[in-house]
Amino acid sequence: MPANPYFMEHWGLLSILPPIIAIALAIRTKQVFFALGLGVWSGYLILENGNLLDSFFATLQGIITVFEDAGNTRTIIFCALVGALIVLMQRSGGVEGFILKINERLTKIEQTSGPEHTRKIVPILAWLLGVLVFVETSISSLTVGTLFRPLFDKLKISREKLAWIADSSSAPASILIPFNGWGAFIMGLLAGLGFEDPFSTMIKALLFNFYPILTLLIVPLFIWMNWNLKGMKKAEERVLNSGKVLPDGAQPMVSDEITSVETKENIQPKAFNMLVPLATMVFLMPVILAYTGWEEALKNTVQGNFADTLFTAIGKGSGSTSVLASVTISILVGFVLYMSQRIFNLAELMDMTLKGISGLVPLAILMVLAFAIGSVCKQLGTGLFLAEVSSQYLSPGLIPAIIFVTSSIIAFSTGTSWGTFAIMLAIAVPMAREMGTDVYLAIAAALGGGVFGDHCSPISDTTIISSMSAACDHVDHVKTQVPYALIAGCLTLVLYLISGFAL
Repeated sequence: MPANPYFMEHWGLLSILPPIIAIALAIRTKQVFFALGLGVWSGYLILENGNLLDSFFATLQGIITVFEDAGNTRTIIFCALVGALIVLMQRSGGVEGFILKINERLTKIEQTSGPEHTRKIVPILAWLLGVLVFVETSISSLTVGTLFRPLFDKLKISREKLAWIADSSSAPASILIPFNGWGAFIMGLLAGLGFEDPFSTMIKALLFNFYPILTLLIVPLFIWMNWNLKGMKKAEERVLNSGKVLPDGAQPMVSDEITSVETKENIQPKAFNMLVPLATMVFLMPVILAYTGWEEALKNTVQGNFADTLFTAIGKGSGSTSVLASVTISILVGFVLYMSQRIFNLAELMDMTLKGISGLVPLAILMVLAFAIGSVCKQLGTGLFLAEVSSQYLSPGLIPAIIFVTSSIIAFSTGTSWGTFAIMLAIAVPMAREMGTDVYLAIAAALGGGVFGDHCSPISDTTIISSMSAACDHVDHVKTQVPYALIAGCLTLVLYLISGFAL
């Protein structure tokens, strides 16, 4: 890489151009693939000092380099295999069986409360499921979207609302119920910053993590009160008046090959044909995390303390290995389950698996581009530059608010909350200690800002997966979700301003 003419560790204002270009073009043109590709190229154009030819080849190499990281490759394959699992559950009658069970209960509710009440109950059930599946954000978003999309379509509730519910329940629940990879990762960062009891520190900080708390409260409140902000109101009116679950010209994140799959002929729909593979995937996620991190955990914990070793193992485990292994095993469980019932033969199962994978090829490509722009932002030092600029304008009472805003900008620009945590906790904790600010408040601000920025970012993997699971146009999801996120974000900022001076 050529010498950086501006700073030793980042490229100054130039470092924020690639994410700005990608985000602005995505919103303006609705061509997310083009926007991300141009964002990646602009980053390498900066790194190659404006050389068009070198930046072109560097961009191609940057995309190829994504696959050199085993974790990236596992995540991309996981996204593709999710398509196979969805098709298998739908074709086997699992999804239809689950819907029939839900419909039986909804019919009873309608008989006593009417259809309008049902249109409130179903979205709240979707939100509740997203909270309960707190073990991993991708699995949470995927589960909510997959299960409730047919119900939302039937009740004429927009897919934009489903994507918002899936996205707004996954990450907030995962960070507030930290018995998962999120909690383990944060504990590891806190341990590295010198906290002797990182678990206790994390729990105390969660009390001040206002953004995810407010988000989890806003979703059911706005659903029950039928408060639809401008973009969402337009989407809801479109569905009610025309029956169109998507606007004209929309490009849903899942192809028709997945969304149009029907139950095989002459097959009785059974809910457990969906619940068994899905439960397998959700259950195996923490188990495989612990398995992959067990040896490392034994080296860092006291012998005989099983609980401590288990939680440490989850933190040391490989998240990408866990999700890939979990979805692969769940597909194999589905194979055995469906063949034992004589629903499918092996040839049919393989055909449906390939059909499902092909349906999510666009998502896999999008993940590749998201990883590529994240990589070029890291080379440019985007996060470091934003953190450095914000640290120049400090007052003890303003520190929590500044940390929150800075974390939000970094997460928004880079599309990663975990990367933001790693950058900001290393800055927030020493800053709070030096300035006399409450350390737990500073930690919470860094974590909450990462989730807020990630919620608003069109290049975030959780935002992408939420669009995919709801079969919603990605840009439409971002545009309808941001106003809700801004309400929670602005309220959070006010709370940090008050808390910063009060504590």
